[in-house]
Amino acid sequence: MKNSKIYPWVVVGLLGGVALLNYMDRQMLSTMKDAMQIDIQELQSATNFGRLMAVFLWIYGLMSPVSGIIADRLSRKWLIVGSLLVWSSVTYLMGLATTFDQVFWLRSFMGVSEALYLPAGLALIADYHTGGSRSLAVGIHMTGLYIGQAVGGFGATLAAAYSWHTTFHWFGIIGIVYACILAVFLRDKQREVNPSEVKVEKPKSMGVFASMKSLLGNVAFWVILLYFAAPSLPGWATKNWLPTLFAENLNLPMSQAGPMAIITIAASSFIGVLLGGTLSDRWVKRNIRGRVYTGAIGLGLTIPSLLLLGFGHNVIGIICAGLLFGIGFGMFDANNMPILCQFVGARQRATAYGIMNMVGVFAGAAITNVLGKWSDNGDLGLGFAVLAAVVAVALAVQLFALRPKTDNME
Repeated sequence: MKNSKIYPWVVVGLLGGVALLNYMDRQMLSTMKDAMQIDIQELQSATNFGRLMAVFLWIYGLMSPVSGIIADRLSRKWLIVGSLLVWSSVTYLMGLATTFDQVFWLRSFMGVSEALYLPAGLALIADYHTGGSRSLAVGIHMTGLYIGQAVGGFGATLAAAYSWHTTFHWFGIIGIVYACILAVFLRDKQREVNPSEVKVEKPKSMGVFASMKSLLGNVAFWVILLYFAAPSLPGWATKNWLPTLFAENLNLPMSQAGPMAIITIAASSFIGVLLGGTLSDRWVKRNIRGRVYTGAIGLGLTIPSLLLLGFGHNVIGIICAGLLFGIGFGMFDANNMPILCQFVGARQRATAYGIMNMVGVFAGAAITNVLGKWSDNGDLGLGFAVLAAVVAVALAVQLFALRPKTDNME
């Protein structure tokens, strides 16, 4: 089965489930604060709760390049299985926590274990999908992240129905069971060898420092890093501040603005990754820059949407802007790893994506802080509009500099 044409899509389905659990488990804490603070009084402090959210981001960001280096040298399968097993166990233990310090250290350890997944997962999908299905495969996988984020948003509902302890326990158990399923069905991709290559000595893999030197000496990688980091700013801005923006611009209570913002972005991003994946896979067959152009179209759609989100005060207009942003960002998201594969070889892809992920997370942490200050001054909408200019610069650089010669760099 592992050598059939079906198995590469089985891998996408299996890893889509991991992606869902990855975002769901990290998202639950933010929605269950009110329930948890009854038992852990330190969580009544916004400062303490902010520390919990921040420590995850900083550790997750710092660990991302490390996880990429590991994934390029060890079994991607077992790294994924181990990562899922550990963070699911941490999720279970969160239900046993009785003090703030326990929650803090568990949240920190979750940052380490969850960071190990994404570079390895996307690299494994790229290993299996080397032809005209790579963008669609990555896009389908990314839908797991969006669904997990949305499901995690219902943590408070489950906590009210059963208790926050039980909610953490069951989601932890689900992840542990799923890790056992992955251990049985997930396989690493074996490199195919042509008959003419049998007598050729197998090339030695580069050491960590030599690999990093080679990667950082690749000018195209720096362009991709900018291209990835700039849209991460509005990407994280919508995750953390869009509900507040909806509430302020539309004069809605947060109970209405929150679900409206989450559903708008999640649903449209789902459409965007499928659209962007399908378009890119077809376009690249006719034009080697098809993936670059598809990503550019996605980024282009986010520019007017950010302006409308920032300055709009009409319900229909803002919702349409949110839908446009989600579709555009989804098209961009589905093509990050496929574009990277056009410039970076298979033995460095996880490392490269780990660095990209770190930069994106740190950009998200920075913009979250900046927009918080702008929000206090009543300028949150202006902040969203300014981000449109940042994306426009990244888009121009991408179109000018990224000129691939192959769809699959070896």
